[in-house]
Amino acid sequence: MPGIWETNMNFSQRSRSLFKTIAVVLALALPTALAISSADARVGGGMSSGSRGSRTYSAPPSTTTAPGSTSQFNRTYTQPGAGMNSAATAPARGGLFGRGGGFLGGLAAGFLGAGLLGMLFGGGLFGGLGGLSSILGLIIQIVLVVFVVRLAMSWWQRRHTPQAAYANADAGGGPGPQTSYRSGLGGGLGGFGFGANNAPLEIKPVDYEAFERLLGDVQTAWSNEDVAKLHTLATPEMVSYFEQDLGQNRARNVVNKVTNVKLLQGDLAEAWREGETDYATVALRFALTDKTLDRNTGAVVAGSEQPGEVTEVWTFARRPGGTWELSAIQQTN
Repeated sequence: MPGIWETNMNFSQRSRSLFKTIAVVLALALPTALAISSADARVGGGMSSGSRGSRTYSAPPSTTTAPGSTSQFNRTYTQPGAGMNSAATAPARGGLFGRGGGFLGGLAAGFLGAGLLGMLFGGGLFGGLGGLSSILGLIIQIVLVVFVVRLAMSWWQRRHTPQAAYANADAGGGPGPQTSYRSGLGGGLGGFGFGANNAPLEIKPVDYEAFERLLGDVQTAWSNEDVAKLHTLATPEMVSYFEQDLGQNRARNVVNKVTNVKLLQGDLAEAWREGETDYATVALRFALTDKTLDRNTGAVVAGSEQPGEVTEVWTFARRPGGTWELSAIQQTN
């Protein structure tokens, strides 16, 4: 009997030590993770989202404004080999844990549900450590579930994303015809975009004016949380992502305000016609003031009152008889 008690006591001590270690790691890591996400609080959340028709899985040509590469899409409705004609009108999905979450969503929800039920009955995901029926235990479980799911999603995306187009761009395939334009800097306007198996599309000065106007209007509607307005400025797919991000802000009791948006430089990467839909992908370097406020007090909880600069690659789509809409935002590397 003494031997058994000694073993249990040693295990309990080791469990408490492991628990303390995990708590310390989370205390150090969570503020960093929150700071990173808050720094990318602007419209799009600092992620690459949306669709570029049949070129969704092809890297846009580099330009003077964005000479590097762009990030692959973190969020897109377009399946490999499919155009955006169906993706742009796809119904909004409920996110990772919603009806549209698929296998990974179900897996994550299952893990999380099991953990919550386990904690309610004194067990939990770490039942062997004495049943962490506490808020911190719940946080640990959620963080681990999210970590596992993100790893799985990353692996799934890498396995199902064609790499040939990116490899060709990196190997010196070279950018297509480009046209630089600058706001108030006297740059040239106009130009053609050409692409294989796609009709060339002429981008006129009025189109560039529309792109610049959309840059500001989208940021304003986002800051005002005006979803109805966003529906007039972006595709249904992009609005679904904006709604998800706005919902997360409301859950955190914060609101993101992006003001003083000014286009500093822009380049046409490519423009083409696909079926009846026109596409134009442009690199945009713009100034902005990006800050996140507490909804109750108005205090700045992230970001800064000081202006900054951002370079992103935006794709716009236009259907017959319609106006340009934001179809995708990609981050630059």
